Amino acid sequence: MKRTDYCGRIFSDKIGERVTVCGWVQRQRDLGKLIFVDLRDITGIVQLAFYKNNPEVFEQAFHLRAEFVIMASGFVRERLSKNPDLRTGDIEIEIERLKVYSKSQTPPFEIVEDSNASEELRLRFRYLDLRRQDMARNIIMRHEIAALVRDYFYKNKFIEIETPFLIRSTPEGARDYLVPSRVFKGKFFALPQSPQLYKQIAMISGFDRYVQIVKCFRDEDLRMDRQPEFTQIDMEMSFVDSDDIMSMVEGLVVKIYSHVLSKQIKTPFLRMSYDDCMRRFGSDKPDLRFEMEIIHLSDLLKETKFKPFSDALEPGGSVCAVNAKGAFDKFSRKRLDKLSEWIKRYGPKAVLFSKFALNASVSSSYEKFLTQQEIDAVRQKANFEPGDVLLLVASEDRTTCLEAAGALRLEIADVIDIQKSEHSILWVTDFPLFERSKEQSRLASKHHPFVAPKDEDIKFLKEDPEKVRAKAFDLVINGNEVGGGSIRIDDAEIQKKIFSCLNFSDSEVQERFGFLVNAMRFGVPPHGGLAFGFDRLIMTLLGCESIRDVIAFPKISTSLELMTSSPGAVSKEQLKELGIKIDD
Repeated sequence: MKRTDYCGRIFSDKIGERVTVCGWVQRQRDLGKLIFVDLRDITGIVQLAFYKNNPEVFEQAFHLRAEFVIMASGFVRERLSKNPDLRTGDIEIEIERLKVYSKSQTPPFEIVEDSNASEELRLRFRYLDLRRQDMARNIIMRHEIAALVRDYFYKNKFIEIETPFLIRSTPEGARDYLVPSRVFKGKFFALPQSPQLYKQIAMISGFDRYVQIVKCFRDEDLRMDRQPEFTQIDMEMSFVDSDDIMSMVEGLVVKIYSHVLSKQIKTPFLRMSYDDCMRRFGSDKPDLRFEMEIIHLSDLLKETKFKPFSDALEPGGSVCAVNAKGAFDKFSRKRLDKLSEWIKRYGPKAVLFSKFALNASVSSSYEKFLTQQEIDAVRQKANFEPGDVLLLVASEDRTTCLEAAGALRLEIADVIDIQKSEHSILWVTDFPLFERSKEQSRLASKHHPFVAPKDEDIKFLKEDPEKVRAKAFDLVINGNEVGGGSIRIDDAEIQKKIFSCLNFSDSEVQERFGFLVNAMRFGVPPHGGLAFGFDRLIMTLLGCESIRDVIAFPKISTSLELMTSSPGAVSKEQLKELGIKIDD
């Protein structure tokens, strides 16, 4: 016997044909004179029927259990009791021959869609978890999108160039994973956080359209949408401006949406400046599937005597609010207290509130401390009506206040289960070129040190670099940043000024970026590019809650890979070869 068909691809047009299928037993049902077996492979499930008039095969089927690996051959026939929930639910296979390849112990959890097994258990037995149809679909869709991406870029004359994994450590905003060198003891390679410098070198080398689907590595704290090793769709183009790059990316997104969701997406995508995003939504990756914009109350309360507000406003901070329209019944006092504790992680000390009952009575944690003029002004600005709950935050730092209000906006949307439109896609533009590093009390690159400043802002580089905006742009889908790009610096003098703003000495620049600086002496084309977070893009498109659901072998929040218990200890001999001694 040899397999002729996959389980999930046998339909009514095969009725009367002999087929041979292989896979894992999903379940066995013994009806006495008839045994049904659901057989599963990567494509789906098909029902096998075993009759007692074939006693040898019937006896074999009697002993089948979940996750046995079998091959079965027989004739396709119309199913008497059809199953509309199964793609192959109109047919079944009457089995004449059966071969059992492998038996299975009882698995630690049932191999079914929407498993209620804990994620830790599923990741420990990932080889079983990947047999589940919903997980298999995610991995197959990931493969299809990767093929589509390559096809799109190949048709647009891009050249796929592989960049190395063992590189020199360069600062890119997160900790590097370091790899010790056996040959050069005491020296280390780093795993790349991105191929940024190599793709710029490719542009200088004359390959004016580069693309790669590439692994990247960052030793940083994990969360539901972040992994220590992740995949990027990486692209770079020469002799282009921002519009050219965004247009190329939009064409790819349209193609992906059409394939994955059968949706036609309109272009060009909405564009919004960084400042506008922060002012309206408190985030540089706003979820625009619902409204609920931030309400700015600082100007109305600048003379207030209420200490939590005046203490925030006096040093130049802000008071912001979010109106949960019609959500009066959703915010009990207990929930409001929890919100006040929750908001502390973002900086503010509490969430203040006003609840407007349908009978027009208002209960508030702050109104009794305001003048009637201030109360009326706040209510009017917030469009505060019966049934609403107005939630306020204050901070001495304006950015902290905005970010806290933005987080509060998202939390409110979850609490009241707000109706969201299906998809929201936008470009966020005009980012600051620098941000103030709180840990190091100095300027740091908002993206990376090779992003070009906007031409009209170059004059600020020396005297007021925090005013400088970048030729940078992020692609945001449903509140997730799925891609980030920029026009790069092609002028050696401007690059030198950027390094100076970042407080890099000449020796540090030569030590860390010498090869790029040297390459810039030999003619640099204007160029720019973008990198998609491939895992995050797929997670967003498929509506998964965790990035781990679209990666075959992911790591948990401690960077541990549970199936293989990686990372693990190595022998003393291996360490000795590398010239490394572990300090207990």
